[in-house]
Amino acid sequence: MWLIIKNTICSQAWKIKVKIEVKEVIGRIEEQLILGQALQSNEAELIAIFGRRRVGKTYLIRKSFQKHIIFEFSGVHNATLKDQLINFSNTLAERMQLPIPPAIPSNWTQAFQMLKNYAEPLLKKNKCVIFLDEFPWLSSAKSGFLPAFEFFWNSWGTKQNNLVLTICGSAASWMIQKVVNNKGGLHNRITKKLRLLPFTLAETNEYLRHNNINLDHYQIAQLYMAMGGIPQYLKEISPGQSAAQNIDRICFTKDGILQNEFNNLYQSLFAQADKHISIVRALANKPSGLTRKEIIAECGLSTGGTATLLLEELTESGFISAYLPFEKNVRDSIYKLSDEYSRFYLKFIENSRATGAGTWIKLSTSSSWRSWSGTAFESVCLKHIKQIKAALGIAGVYTEESAWRYVPGKGQPGAQIDLLFDRQDFCISICEMKFSNSVFTIDKAYAADLVHKKDVFKNKTKTAKTLFIVMVTTFGTQDNSYKIGLVQNDIKLESLFN
Repeated sequence: MWLIIKNTICSQAWKIKVKIEVKEVIGRIEEQLILGQALQSNEAELIAIFGRRRVGKTYLIRKSFQKHIIFEFSGVHNATLKDQLINFSNTLAERMQLPIPPAIPSNWTQAFQMLKNYAEPLLKKNKCVIFLDEFPWLSSAKSGFLPAFEFFWNSWGTKQNNLVLTICGSAASWMIQKVVNNKGGLHNRITKKLRLLPFTLAETNEYLRHNNINLDHYQIAQLYMAMGGIPQYLKEISPGQSAAQNIDRICFTKDGILQNEFNNLYQSLFAQADKHISIVRALANKPSGLTRKEIIAECGLSTGGTATLLLEELTESGFISAYLPFEKNVRDSIYKLSDEYSRFYLKFIENSRATGAGTWIKLSTSSSWRSWSGTAFESVCLKHIKQIKAALGIAGVYTEESAWRYVPGKGQPGAQIDLLFDRQDFCISICEMKFSNSVFTIDKAYAADLVHKKDVFKNKTKTAKTLFIVMVTTFGTQDNSYKIGLVQNDIKLESLFN
């Protein structure tokens, strides 16, 4: 099929037409373009793809390159060097259709020499893709994998104009530190890099409809708030069942894939998973977020590079996000938990006594559900800033998105804003995000809270810009005397699906 991409840069329209071998790929438009360009390149390509586990990296590569892959090999978590080399030899033998596997290489240098000998005749005829999956798992301690790979690419791969070598890993921080930002033999060798993110709400909707699952936006939002836009999780959604029924089955039955996914997820990605989990727990208990210093104090971490590395690893892997406070610098960043499943697991699954059908329907009437749904919806909104800007009509206006909070002296009321747009048109949009199962109503107390928040922000920041209050809700905000004159923009959930 032909993929046609249109865009505008510096007021100059451009259009690229790229032929790619993609079938049944939902979304991933930019990624498909980059992979398609690699197939048309006249030079050797080394592509690094990373993103959290279950996000669909392997699927995207296979579908994009399915007619060009001549060798695909995946590392095994915590496998010995010998076992990895045996797997490599067997995989190569199967690809070459050899009745008897070749001798097992004694090291990775020999293994790559075998791959080179196999690939060279094929590269003389056609564009070929070599795909190494779970790349970090191959580079275990004292394995010699990374130096051998560097030599393989630098001495041979770079000279193969028909070669697209694709490496992929779920340990995003490892991929960035050891490959993308490599200071040794791979320095500046990566020709293309892709960070694969979870589906947006729109992509989730498209994916579910592709699987013959027809749910409205409110139902899909509930699923998204519980498991995020992770394709492998969404694959478990069954047609003909409500969001609550699906969540019951997937999260609260003994055979549900998300019943015990949490520990497996972190243990497979991080060598010191317990420390990463402690940070995730601390942020789950503090929806408003924590600064680096607060995280160190809360988790008992050292103030040196350890805390910085842990935060970087969680951020690059997509589990937490850093938000820059209004008119502050990076050192004042507020970290929040951004992984929907982790939040849902820690809140409802981990210590739940109830299991089986009806569990989630029962829990969804509790006060804990109401507090969770508000926080979860805010997190979803923060991932759809582009859509909120479009709904506000400021998609073309330069903005800086940030959070803001004021912590007063003892006994005095504070104020917090989870999302604001500092706009180049001399305005600031203050977003309030509320999840409800019907039209949201602003009462006297909440109206007073909004006025207080707006006044405190104006007084403490000394801003001269015009302030707009924006309500982002599931079904809109009821028109009443408290809304009129106070709320300038009313955005509904459906806008986040655009």
